[in-house]
Amino acid sequence: MRASRVLTVGFVLTCGLMAGQAASAAPTPAPTPSAAPTGTPTTGPGQDQNNPPDQVDVPDVSTLAAPSFQLPFPCGQSWTGNSSGSSAHRSYEIDFNRGGTANADLGDTVVAAAAGTVVISAHQGSTNGYGNLVKLDHGGGWTSYYAHLNARSVSAGTQVRQGQKLGTVGNTSKPGNNISPHLHFEIRNGASYPANVRKAVFNGVTFGYPNQTLTSKNSCGGGGSTNPHTAASVCGSGYKVIDSAALGSAGTAYLLYNAGNGNNCVATIKKTSLGKNTATSAFLEVKGKSRVTDSGNFGYYAGPVRASASGTCVKWGGKAGSSTYTSAFEHCD
Repeated sequence: MRASRVLTVGFVLTCGLMAGQAASAAPTPAPTPSAAPTGTPTTGPGQDQNNPPDQVDVPDVSTLAAPSFQLPFPCGQSWTGNSSGSSAHRSYEIDFNRGGTANADLGDTVVAAAAGTVVISAHQGSTNGYGNLVKLDHGGGWTSYYAHLNARSVSAGTQVRQGQKLGTVGNTSKPGNNISPHLHFEIRNGASYPANVRKAVFNGVTFGYPNQTLTSKNSCGGGGSTNPHTAASVCGSGYKVIDSAALGSAGTAYLLYNAGNGNNCVATIKKTSLGKNTATSAFLEVKGKSRVTDSGNFGYYAGPVRASASGTCVKWGGKAGSSTYTSAFEHCD
């Protein structure tokens, strides 16, 4: 959630044609399977391998405007997008990262940029470089692509709301493609690749090509009584809470540990002024190393702050409202 991140871009394959959709005034019935919804899609004669066939049919719907897309990440998270870091990109594709190391984003949540129907949820195998792919149909010819996922949380035919979890950031691709974890994201409309890959617009503002760091407004809800984020969701897959400290009534600082990689993580989760940008911070200091802090005016949380600390003492804490917590060096085992 820092203001800027080191972008870790993996090599991704370019995407192919998207079938154009004709307008119809008929109501939208439930999608019906047109192919088996599991397994590796196959391509027919003349089929572009980077334009995998949909697993379900969704009737055409007339729409005059593009959907109101939001960043494909949970509310309050800051991500850096890059459209020029991969030599395979031919148009307005975007690779997203937020961590400072190659594997920092592995397992982070990916959500729907707009409401729609899942028309592909499958690993593409050797067909193309997408790896685990989720494709949403938003009507009117608009679709969005979420590629290289570590895991998929939805199946073909499912109708999803904006902000609903689709999967997690990963580095899946076809055999031989060694890429670092990131989200490959596209918005398409039309039938001629690569012209059908449109410039992404998030929260009503066109993405600042070739690269920009943005904070997600996806399903922020304008402030409410319950924070939609938890320390575990902020830190990512594999992290478990091992300690916490109340910051008055304004929030809680959490210390988490990932036994799989030996990393600690600290996140401060707000309880008041939700959706409003107020001073919030989280820090983690591994004994013998410099303290790392995420501090700023945030709507829901500060962090995640991660560091390798297996078998090493750590000092941690955070701030929300007027309350601050700083631990002693502890959790040394």
